[in-house]
Amino acid sequence: MGTGCQGCRDGEEFPLPFTMAFHPIVDMGAQRIWGYEALVRGMDGQGAASVLSAVTDANRYVFDQACRVKAIELAGQFLPEASDARLSINFMPNAVYEPRACIRATLAAAARTRFNPTRLMFEFTENEHMADAAHVANIVAEYKRMGFITALDDFGAGYAGLGLLAKFQPDLIKIDMDLLRGVDTSPARQVIVAGIVSIARQLDIEVLAEGVETEAELLTLRGAGINLFQGYYFAKPQIEAFASSEQLALAA
Repeated sequence: MGTGCQGCRDGEEFPLPFTMAFHPIVDMGAQRIWGYEALVRGMDGQGAASVLSAVTDANRYVFDQACRVKAIELAGQFLPEASDARLSINFMPNAVYEPRACIRATLAAAARTRFNPTRLMFEFTENEHMADAAHVANIVAEYKRMGFITALDDFGAGYAGLGLLAKFQPDLIKIDMDLLRGVDTSPARQVIVAGIVSIARQLDIEVLAEGVETEAELLTLRGAGINLFQGYYFAKPQIEAFASSEQLALAA
């Protein structure tokens, strides 16, 4: 494996303190919580932008590592050990120099908190410009080999769309909320969603609808064959807390 990159060894800390909020991902087919996405927040509950504004090219790696560790530590502390829910962590592909070297702090945090690393899902967004698509493909392949779930976030809203799926296939794609807003009254959006679901099914990729806000949207997307959902219809993100299935609207 080698000794890894300098970023893996420099020991620097991100200059701004932050915490995490957790947003449930619901499996409507099984009527249960499938997982939780970790979302960065300021220490007083400020939105992600307040923290991300401090991210620079010089500290991008440190921030990416700190987010992973913080999310896992909180999950180990507050997510019931008996739960099999996944923990979804956003990562910056441009901050991963070498996948196996850069995963060490993540695995160490999981071991320290007794959090099963096979429950980890790593999301990357197509909204982040990828200077080297081959490098991203290598990250996805390595993470899969290590037993993690990989997910492409904001699908349909970013730089490459279907072109990314031609280069590499994650385990899951999250359809961008802007594509889904008002899908119940938009035949065009329904056709697009049906096409995405069909392509994903043929590539053996799971589909998650994010940003669902109304029962009408939920029912339309359920009718399109989607089982995994995330959005304010079910719950808002909770800072350092994990919503339970009993707190969510799972009857639709």
